[in-house]
Amino acid sequence: MAVARGRVHDLNLYRQSKVRISPKIKVKTDTGYMGIKKLHANTEHPIRSSKYHKLTPDEKLFNRSIASQRVTNEHAICFIKRFKVLAERYRSRRKRFALTLNLISGLCNFESIA
Repeated sequence: MAVARGRVHDLNLYRQSKVRISPKIKVKTDTGYMGIKKLHANTEHPIRSSKYHKLTPDEKLFNRSIASQRVTNEHAICFIKRFKVLAERYRSRRKRFALTLNLISGLCNFESIA
């Protein structure tokens, strides 16, 4: 997991992390990763609308299918944010951030299994 100090765009954080995903894996992202198609061809992200280009019913159906598949990930992130580690400024030692995040993630996984 890549962590940055301050505000960093999702795609820039992905590029800085040097983590590469196998081309066989299909990645479903949100609109924060709009340029990832250049780095990973097997990627799906929602189609954006504008006031000049309204979405067709097929595009809306496509966006809904992606959102329904991503909702479990979003719920997991929300569950972790309840512990205020990702939601607010982390004020403890930076060296312990990864350990703290892993422990909370383990608690969240244990909660979902139990």
